[in-house]
Amino acid sequence: MTSNKSTNQTLCDPVSTSSLPAFIFLYSLVFLVGSILNSFTLWFQFCRAQKNISKSWMIYLKNLIATDFLLCLTLPLRIADYADKSVTVHLFYCTFGAPIFYLNMYTSILLMGYIAASRYMKIFHPLRTSFLMTARAARSISVTTWVFFLVPLPVYIILMLGTKRTSPPARTCDVLLSEPAQQLYIFIHAAAFVVFLSVLFSLVFFYYSISRRVLQIQQRRLGSFNSKKLVTSRRNVLVLVSVFCICFVPYHVVRLLYVILRGQCSVVLYYLKEVTILISVFNICLDPLIYVFLCKDFRAQLNLQQMFSTTKDSSLSVSEAEDRSDNQPTQQ
Repeated sequence: MTSNKSTNQTLCDPVSTSSLPAFIFLYSLVFLVGSILNSFTLWFQFCRAQKNISKSWMIYLKNLIATDFLLCLTLPLRIADYADKSVTVHLFYCTFGAPIFYLNMYTSILLMGYIAASRYMKIFHPLRTSFLMTARAARSISVTTWVFFLVPLPVYIILMLGTKRTSPPARTCDVLLSEPAQQLYIFIHAAAFVVFLSVLFSLVFFYYSISRRVLQIQQRRLGSFNSKKLVTSRRNVLVLVSVFCICFVPYHVVRLLYVILRGQCSVVLYYLKEVTILISVFNICLDPLIYVFLCKDFRAQLNLQQMFSTTKDSSLSVSEAEDRSDNQPTQQ
């Protein structure tokens, strides 16, 4: 029974060599653009950005940039897997490249949720001192997140290394797993899907709540400073929601279908999964956009300040506007 299943999975290898050059070109392009953008943001963050270094959202943003940079470093392994038909290269990618690739993806997902939560708490609880809004808490949460995803990694790699190969594998990694690795694989993906749904619902809730608050203030015609900083916050959370939905929602919808229809040979579903993985990787090119919107100093470095300003005082970044007291007058 096991032999028949294995044979069926190997024969049902939907990879067409004619499509590989397209994936190689697109991944190479994303790698090039993402490496340039994230190298610059990483350099600015660690070498130039001293202001707001104690802000919780800045700590999460720094971790997000580091995660994107690490994700860039895994792309050459994925490109090599597409470019080389060698079984050794494929096994190396499935053992090391793929788990590190997905670890960085889900770390990015959680960090985006943390940034949005930090902005939400600053808007709705501006006068309340909370440990969760401190830099110390942000560092602790960031470290805990990395540990949470890193702990299963060596176990997975050991299980993969201990799996014996008796025949050339298919070009998908999931059919290579031994029985113990399969169980860990299912658990990890279930936990990752829960993380994705939790962050998705949280982002939608944060954006809805801030939008509702903006509408209430505009209807009551309250002070212009409060209105402007809330509009700025809504815009920045909208950027987070947009990047999140563009990059990660398509992959998880297709991934859910892929799990439900597991064992069935579907060329269309396979390529949908591959395309949505490519779209999810595109977040390394879009995440610097989050940095542009949230960080005034970074916009100034790129000479983009005027693009985000309609009046002199509206050039406040979300970090600066929200960290002021509500009754502070607008600068003239």
